[in-house]
Amino acid sequence: MSPRIGFGFDTHRLEPGLPFWLGGILLEHDKGLAGHSDADVLIHAICDAILGAAGLRDIGFHFPDTDPRFKGIDSKLLLKETCSLAGEKGFSIGNIDSTVVLQSPRLSSYIPSMVKTLAEVMEIAEGQISVKAKTSEKLGFIGREEGVSAYAVVMLF
Repeated sequence: MSPRIGFGFDTHRLEPGLPFWLGGILLEHDKGLAGHSDADVLIHAICDAILGAAGLRDIGFHFPDTDPRFKGIDSKLLLKETCSLAGEKGFSIGNIDSTVVLQSPRLSSYIPSMVKTLAEVMEIAEGQISVKAKTSEKLGFIGREEGVSAYAVVMLF
């Protein structure tokens, strides 16, 4: 099978009093991401990249926010199912490159745990996953700490 590239993007609002799940781990912060599921923007971007590369539409098609089964769901379960869907079409993950854009908290100390968690869920090597973090230099909704965005690119074989 020839290699396929997929791109994913997600964004969610930050709100006080919610848990902040990112890359499958819980971060310490005074705000968390709002959404139908646990709102893990990084996992959602990775899911969309995998689904896109496999020609399987997007995360909303497979896990709609109108379905009560997905209310509050752990996004790691969505990622596992996404990998299964791609596997059923004969694809395996070559590598994932991702970027999270947020003003705070700083992610440097969390990234190794994110990579480890993501690798375990997807049953791939940690070396196949890159997670990077950027701020928006205090510009826009991200700079005002109103939300977080994530981007991901995946290579499937």
